[in-house]
Amino acid sequence: MVKAANSRDTTPDSSPRTRILIVGGGYVGMYTALRLQQKLKAELARGRIEMTVVTPEPYMTYQPFLPEAAAGAISPRHVVVPLRRVLAKCRILIGEVRAVDHAKRTAIVATLATEEEGAGGVQLGYDELVIAPGSISRTLPVPGLAMYGIGFKSVEEAIGLRNHVLEQMDIASSTREPALRDAALTFVFVGGGFAGVEALGELEDMARYATRYYHNIKPEDLKWVLVEATSRILPEVGEEMGTYAVRELRRRNIDVRLDTRLDSCENRIAVLSDGTRLPTRTVVWTAGVKPAPVLASTDLPLNERGRLKCTPRLTVEGVEHAWAAGDAAAVPDVTSKVPGAETAPNAQHAVRQTKVLAENIIASLRGQPLKEYAHAYVGSVASLGLHKGVAHVYGRKLKGYPAWLMHRVYHLSRMPTFNRKARILAEWTLSGLFKREIVSLGSLEHPRAEFELAAGAVPSRPLTRRHEDPPNGAKGRRQSRTGEDPGES
Repeated sequence: MVKAANSRDTTPDSSPRTRILIVGGGYVGMYTALRLQQKLKAELARGRIEMTVVTPEPYMTYQPFLPEAAAGAISPRHVVVPLRRVLAKCRILIGEVRAVDHAKRTAIVATLATEEEGAGGVQLGYDELVIAPGSISRTLPVPGLAMYGIGFKSVEEAIGLRNHVLEQMDIASSTREPALRDAALTFVFVGGGFAGVEALGELEDMARYATRYYHNIKPEDLKWVLVEATSRILPEVGEEMGTYAVRELRRRNIDVRLDTRLDSCENRIAVLSDGTRLPTRTVVWTAGVKPAPVLASTDLPLNERGRLKCTPRLTVEGVEHAWAAGDAAAVPDVTSKVPGAETAPNAQHAVRQTKVLAENIIASLRGQPLKEYAHAYVGSVASLGLHKGVAHVYGRKLKGYPAWLMHRVYHLSRMPTFNRKARILAEWTLSGLFKREIVSLGSLEHPRAEFELAAGAVPSRPLTRRHEDPPNGAKGRRQSRTGEDPGES
């Protein structure tokens, strides 16, 4: 292990330097660092403040736009924000925090360099800790899920799913086996929250559009199935709008199964709790999230769900100089009349919490009183595909085109940087003037396969049978870390 100094550093004028360590470069990590960078310009310039952001990826992904990226409506490069560009005054360290010893004010970080060197993690000292590693997919011990399931939390998974869907249509178009054709054209989505419903809606739109370019595939040949364990989908938009969403999806011949679970997907057969057996080559898992595993490797207090116990001031409960927000934090909801209620782990709260979090960190450094985070839930919007959506905002219920338009306007307003806003708006404008892109670039996932074959080596991945490889989001993320930053060029 490489050790770093643990005592507080000093500046050239012998005044103490405050080291702020931000764990995670997602919503909370990036927005908090950005606000601190804006509010502490003078201190950063004089070296009085030093900020380090530790993140597995060199970019922040705006996840609400992943369904549109998967459907080809937005370029994947435009749904990510390069951290080095927007956080120019911060030190960006690409790696993963493996452990935190807050009593000693140290964190163990594994980087790509430490993996190559085999030297173990780097020990970083800090004075203020912002821990916001986000969440990971919450999986269940479903037989076959690890082998055949596809996640939908990262831009790599979204683009991989787009390529996969189009490749299944290529398989169905070229095979002479009816069973293989039916399995290739059956797409099962598990989870009726925002991620599952929006991804299914956008991809169904894309695939239905793509059938016009296949001589032997009709829209009615595609079978889309949404599996939800509870009695409703999209609970955030209210019961009435959730019921409308079910009707809208079923009107498009999407099979919505409520009060149903996925029991198994072994051997490419999705077995549902109602006894249905669906031969399929596509199982997309969007059934919730759980806190990042690093939280269990800290000496900070956790609740029964593995989230950090926090106060309304976004400090970690019972601990000094430790802050948290977002998916990893259990923040009391001071606006709720229900005792013990916590803010929902969603982007609406995460983005707003960062403003209070940054201001409270600054107030703490200056010896000023802290503020409480209070935000009443005003509603939600969801897309069901192109020109279709549902919304329940400020007590008003919208559906169809108005809800879809509100969905786009709201999330465009929340997208960081004018650069990304302008690019996305330009793409939406062009998509209204020209035909939809339906090209599969699955070979991007294994770029060396063709060269390995030409060089006489056995390709690490097949050239023409990419669909036989079980999807693996972890491998996709590892490729992105060692390759080019999708937000830099």
